[in-house]
Amino acid sequence: MRMQLWGRMLNKLAFVAPGGFGVRPRLQKWRGVRIGANVWISQYVYLDEIHPECITIQDNCSIGLRTSIIAHMYWGPRQDSNVSGTVSIMSDTFVGPHCVILPGVTIGSSVVIQAGTAVSRNVPSGVLWGGSPGRPLARVTVPLTREFGHEAFSRGLKPLRKKEKGG
Repeated sequence: MRMQLWGRMLNKLAFVAPGGFGVRPRLQKWRGVRIGANVWISQYVYLDEIHPECITIQDNCSIGLRTSIIAHMYWGPRQDSNVSGTVSIMSDTFVGPHCVILPGVTIGSSVVIQAGTAVSRNVPSGVLWGGSPGRPLARVTVPLTREFGHEAFSRGLKPLRKKEKGG
């Protein structure tokens, strides 16, 4: 109980603290979130309060403003009414602002999640993902990271072939 209270306090502090490359990731690591090197966490990001150990964010990822990453949902005392699972965000991934990532989702490497997207299923590596429901919008050949930047990322976007679109 004491540890859970400590973790919740750290989560609240990380929500508003300065330091997207330093303070916020460090506070989340102390809570149990597995975070790689060179990870940016924007302000007002909610990382699951009860099960932080179920979240992994690998190297060179950016998590956008007001994004929520949820590893569980409880709808009452019945065990079969609960949903939980790990959430994994692979390396070189950019999650835009105001996204929601739901339990059991794995986001592949070199992915860009469009702002405002609800991610309810696994996302393959190397795609621009967005819309409602979420779907691949383009192929990413240059990740959206500090190393490459927005211009290189934009130039590297490629149209999807019909098979990649799911059709």
